[in-house]
Amino acid sequence: MSDGRARVAVLSPYPIVVEGLTAMLGRHSHRVEVVDVVPTVDHEEPDVVLYDVAGLSESDGDDLDHLVKKTACVVFAVGRDLRPDLLGQALALSVDGFFSMNVTEAELLAAVDSATTGWQMGDAGPDPVVGSSDSEQRAHRLGGDAGLSDREAEVLSWIARGLTNDEIARQCFLSINSVKTYIRTSYRKIGVRSRSQAVAWAVQHGFAAHHDQV
Repeated sequence: MSDGRARVAVLSPYPIVVEGLTAMLGRHSHRVEVVDVVPTVDHEEPDVVLYDVAGLSESDGDDLDHLVKKTACVVFAVGRDLRPDLLGQALALSVDGFFSMNVTEAELLAAVDSATTGWQMGDAGPDPVVGSSDSEQRAHRLGGDAGLSDREAEVLSWIARGLTNDEIARQCFLSINSVKTYIRTSYRKIGVRSRSQAVAWAVQHGFAAHHDQV
């Protein structure tokens, strides 16, 4: 942001999405500069990348993994209401935040602004990044609307990734009895009676649905 503007890149397999988000941002050229996602000699890497989760349906997510782990960009997942499982995959890859494809222009600008505050982990106050792991928006997305506690949501997320109760206990540093208690209480809250039903519910509500190694 050498001239005070946020450098924002849009990454989507669909040109209409790129054009639409670019047009919205382009109306605020005094605040935002739309750039390529790949740095060039004349341009540094973007400050913010808007990543359309539809790309995960056509790839193994290597491009998103690269952005998250090997750049300094703040990466926002642009979610699609009909594919919450793709948003779950993006969150599992540790994107910085997310918002819906139905975002308004004002909300889009607010998201960009939230990503360029300079806030770092350990700073006073909550993480200002929209949809970040500590934000109310992400908590709502990942089971907060069903009344799940943080620990219940965590356990349910590991179930969705295919872990056994023993593996979850080791991952979360809990006893096996505690894991079972969290499973029972989360099942009651989301209205399911079996592990397969819990996985289906989790995928539909944006939790990760792949198996992580422990």
